[in-house]
Amino acid sequence: MIKAIIFDLDGVLIDATEWHYEALNKALGLFGYTIGREDHLKIYNGLPTAEKLKIITEKQGLPFGLHDIIKALKRKYTDEIVNQQCRPNHHKQIMLTHLKNKGYKLACCSNAQKYSVMNMLIKSEIDHFFDEIIGNDEGFKPKPAPDIYLATFAKLNLLPEETIIIEDAPHGIEAAKASGAQVIAVRGHEDVTLSLFANFNLL
Repeated sequence: MIKAIIFDLDGVLIDATEWHYEALNKALGLFGYTIGREDHLKIYNGLPTAEKLKIITEKQGLPFGLHDIIKALKRKYTDEIVNQQCRPNHHKQIMLTHLKNKGYKLACCSNAQKYSVMNMLIKSEIDHFFDEIIGNDEGFKPKPAPDIYLATFAKLNLLPEETIIIEDAPHGIEAAKASGAQVIAVRGHEDVTLSLFANFNLL
């Protein structure tokens, strides 16, 4: 019996995938580096910024000494975009209200930093729906490792088979499957509406 539903953030609850891409490329561009869109979709999407920078160092020779300043700039640029563009989505509010009223425990697990996760959830006015919210800076290995999900099962006092995870990016889907939970893979945030859960007989 399903007792909990865990959501990724970017590309699932909030259309923030492009925001992260733009913010990181803006920071990288100051030093003459960039991520192409095809590589973004195939390699980088869903990874924490620190992991993305390690790959760019391996592939493009980005000096390791620039990592910290690029991470700080990326966070600054992301905050600016979020403040400008992140708004409440009534479809998500209706969906989460129905799921909560059905008695499901809800959680949000992201490879973004907890600060960024909370900022987006609050601006979307959906933060209050979640029993647990976990970011990538809380001591767990980032996706594609399943650790963040295993920690959430423990916090919710549930077994993996009592949980469904909603993910969009390849690294997140890999992590969700490795956790032992049931997984619903979506194309993007536009798929994550009330009808998705009706189709899986969860309402």
